[in-house]
Amino acid sequence: MRLPVPSRRSLILALGGGVAATGPARGALADPVWAEYPFQLGIAAGDPTSDGFVIWTRLAPRPLEIGHGMPSAPVPVKWEVASDRGFGTIVRSGEAVARPELGHAVHVEVEGLQPGREYFYRFASGRERTPYGRAVTAPAAGATVDRARFGVLGCQAYEQGFYTAHRKAAAEELDFIYCYGDYIYEGRGNRTYTGSGGTIENPRMHAGGEVYSLDDYRRRYAQYKLDSDLQSSHASTAWYCTWDDHEIDNNWVDALDQDGTDPAVFMLRRQAAAQAFYEHMPLRRSSFPKGSALQLYRKASWGGLMDLHLLDTRQYRSDQPCDDAWATTCAGVDAAEAQVLGEAQEQWLYRGLDQSRAQWNVLAQQIMVMDLDRKEGPEPGYNLDTWAGYRIPRNRLLKRIQDRRMKNVVVLTGDEHQNYAGELFLNGAEPTGAPIASEFVTTSISSSGDGQDQRADGRRYLADNPFLKFNNAQRGYVVCDVTPDAWKTEFKVLDKVSEKGGTLSTRATMVVQSGDARVTAG
Repeated sequence: MRLPVPSRRSLILALGGGVAATGPARGALADPVWAEYPFQLGIAAGDPTSDGFVIWTRLAPRPLEIGHGMPSAPVPVKWEVASDRGFGTIVRSGEAVARPELGHAVHVEVEGLQPGREYFYRFASGRERTPYGRAVTAPAAGATVDRARFGVLGCQAYEQGFYTAHRKAAAEELDFIYCYGDYIYEGRGNRTYTGSGGTIENPRMHAGGEVYSLDDYRRRYAQYKLDSDLQSSHASTAWYCTWDDHEIDNNWVDALDQDGTDPAVFMLRRQAAAQAFYEHMPLRRSSFPKGSALQLYRKASWGGLMDLHLLDTRQYRSDQPCDDAWATTCAGVDAAEAQVLGEAQEQWLYRGLDQSRAQWNVLAQQIMVMDLDRKEGPEPGYNLDTWAGYRIPRNRLLKRIQDRRMKNVVVLTGDEHQNYAGELFLNGAEPTGAPIASEFVTTSISSSGDGQDQRADGRRYLADNPFLKFNNAQRGYVVCDVTPDAWKTEFKVLDKVSEKGGTLSTRATMVVQSGDARVTAG
């Protein structure tokens, strides 16, 4: 049965003058009249292919309120895609419906565009319109591509620093951005943060307590997305988005959290978090939540230059061994039944690698693959929330790459709040022969505060791990400049995020030549 569309008077009463509807009932409110700007959370594009991309927005005139200032009714949203910034040539347009079941978020899968070129998009509702966003379609399948230039970023704890890095990344006009996760952090508001550098005063705070419900997660995303620097980063280019742990809870895996919550109860939290993640990311319908599950592993191609295998290292993983202790090891590290990707995703990845004909194969994922010894002294110790805590699946992956003689495999990682560059071996303690693949770990946008050029433990890691070629502990992002002949990774860092206006510099450039997985300074 179709419910009646709310009357103009009932909407005004419900919203305090937020939005009214005029025109005929159509199942969605027709021609809304806004008393407050509805697009306060910005716009975004994502998952570019050779003929299109997803464009996203969310109607929220009062983003931090329960109900976000919207009626409990669907609302129409118009959209346009143009071949020029001035929108003189509209190439695609239409109308989507922002539904209350999805927090009035809109995901439009734009198709029929030309490969390998930039486009511009915008939304409108009533008399209100968004600024334009930019997105680049992927080159045609198998096409010769001379160069790709894209960004890698993530770990953006709102409390611990300003988003200057997002503003700087937006100015790069990149082909796309890969966001490895930790888009939000789940914790309650805190005036201070205590980390390896001691206790610092946070320059801003989360609103409210730790997030558990769908409304909680929606408000947390809204607080983040109200940041104008983050909005500029989204509007600058399309993103490929995955998640890590803080979109739900620190160090969660499968149905387990760090607090020992009843798994059935934790899955309710996962379900709320999964829906909120989908609502706020420019994801395709193929990633639509099914209960607590999201289909986030997927493949993207950039012509014949790169195949990106976007991985999910949280949803299918077995519990961390050794009680997830820091810088240690135990028998659980060698558990034969351990999983990082889960069987289905692992087999999907192997098929994709076997079938790829691209010059470079990219594993775009979250947790470090290098088995970095982090314990001072002769006994080894690992971060057990990384692949190093799962020796059997780690070796299975690397052995597969090695045995199939796959060349030009590059791993892109986040999570660590530091920059790293290094080489992958079956056993990093005895790195014999040629490296199997290369890995670049991108630092955080803001998590852990200002940071420093290099911490004492970072210097020790370099001394104790011969496969590690670079380390830095400042905030920022990475730009990957890729040609058929070489992969160049530029580590962009800021002198501070505790205040606005930090200065950006390129701290290091590391290079991998085609056919040779060694990482060298550029």
